[in-house]
Amino acid sequence: MMQTTTPYTPAVTEHDAQSIAQLLEDLASANHILAHHEVLDGFGHVSARDPRNPQHFLIAQSMAPELVTPDDILTLDFDCQPVDGDTRKRYLETWIHSEIYRARPDVMSIVHSHAPSVIPFAASSVRLRPVYHMAGFLGSGSPVFDIRHCFGCTDMLVRNSDQGKALADTLGEFDVALMRGHGFVTTGPSLPASVYRAIYTSLNADMQYKAVTLGGDVTYLDEEEGKRSTATNLGVMERPWTLWKRQVAALRKD
Repeated sequence: MMQTTTPYTPAVTEHDAQSIAQLLEDLASANHILAHHEVLDGFGHVSARDPRNPQHFLIAQSMAPELVTPDDILTLDFDCQPVDGDTRKRYLETWIHSEIYRARPDVMSIVHSHAPSVIPFAASSVRLRPVYHMAGFLGSGSPVFDIRHCFGCTDMLVRNSDQGKALADTLGEFDVALMRGHGFVTTGPSLPASVYRAIYTSLNADMQYKAVTLGGDVTYLDEEEGKRSTATNLGVMERPWTLWKRQVAALRKD
């Protein structure tokens, strides 16, 4: 007989409440950082797994990322329903987040972007590969999700659980997946890591394009170089994260 397990939801202590408040601040900052770096514009979104319950995630209500405040953050379950009855409008593609979180317990944060520098690599046979150590996480690969192969002609959006699951299946154990005719997703073991990977996926795509157009041979990082670079960069993630938060905080004051 199959046993079912009810997810454990711990009581929120004062310390937990402070931690959640900080996470909401950081998630709002992540939206501003990604907008500042032009990885997100009026569209796209970033989320974080809820540390109070790993089967919930935090994401802004449907709005432009640059305008997000901590008060705009919703808590959704893996059916993309608010856990507290919040009726504010949700992004159409929250299924991107829920199904990746469902499939990947190691993922703590996800970014979905339409950055123009990356789009050509999802439409072309040219694979996105790391040209420098800051994008070493691309060394293991960045598979392309083509929604048409699974669901025929659509508006290219991931609108339901089945489409989200297909994207999560394409992502597999990789850190990044491209989406043909749409954009890409990055994942991370933390919110700063997923933001970092989104920014440097876009920067690497631009650099790779420039390297290819030079006309000669391009030497990319191999998989082992990518793994070593990734380990080093994850170890100093607080360095860019602290800078980026300070930059967007200064912009808000202006």
